[in-house]
Amino acid sequence: MRLTVLGCSGSFPGPGSPASGYLVEAPYEGRTFRLVLDLGNGAFGALQRYVPDYDVDAVGVTHLHPDHCVDLCSYYVASRYHPRGRRGRVPVYGPFGTADRLAAMYGMPLEPGMREVFDFRAWVDVDPTKIGPFLVSVAPARHPVEAYAVRLDHDGRSLVYTGDTGPNPELAELATGTDLLLSEATFQHGADNPPDLHLTGRQAGEYAQAAGAGRLVVTHVPPWYDGQRMLADARAAYSGPLELARPGAVYDI
Repeated sequence: MRLTVLGCSGSFPGPGSPASGYLVEAPYEGRTFRLVLDLGNGAFGALQRYVPDYDVDAVGVTHLHPDHCVDLCSYYVASRYHPRGRRGRVPVYGPFGTADRLAAMYGMPLEPGMREVFDFRAWVDVDPTKIGPFLVSVAPARHPVEAYAVRLDHDGRSLVYTGDTGPNPELAELATGTDLLLSEATFQHGADNPPDLHLTGRQAGEYAQAAGAGRLVVTHVPPWYDGQRMLADARAAYSGPLELARPGAVYDI
């Protein structure tokens, strides 16, 4: 499978990147299946560089903070009013209440809301499940709202995306043996950070090392922090291949 970074700025878009968005592709039934994980501020624009007519097969939303989901409103508009007409409804996996939250963001009635364009499904109702070629498993994250970390397995390879989370034993279990851990690193190591909100670069490295991850990609660094600092903190705990996420980066897994 192939991972493309659409956006990786933490908490809000930065001067060099949209907020969170990741495209994952794999062969499926003679074609390429496209799954998007998160679609934060600006990520839908980036998506259009890689997917003709933004025809993805499914979207997974880790949680309902705007920097991870608000561009589904843009996706709705583009799909609803495209001159070619609407395609079939796109499955959107997310926390409970995703449909209502997006309708409220857009200022539309909750019924039907965006259900003409999206087929909303709750993560907890489908775990584990097949989404196209991917076997998908989730684990609850430590965050102020309902949130999930996501694991994709395909053809003997795996990708784990932490979403937003504080330190979390269930993340360690989900990431065991993964080929690539895409881990948030929002807080600075050694600072007086609030609990159950985000990871530091050091903690991302510790999880990658404990899980035996084949590669660690550090992401969700806020614009006010230096990503190289987060990378150095992760390197202090992780001995494997390590990179800082950047828009347009591609990883073949």
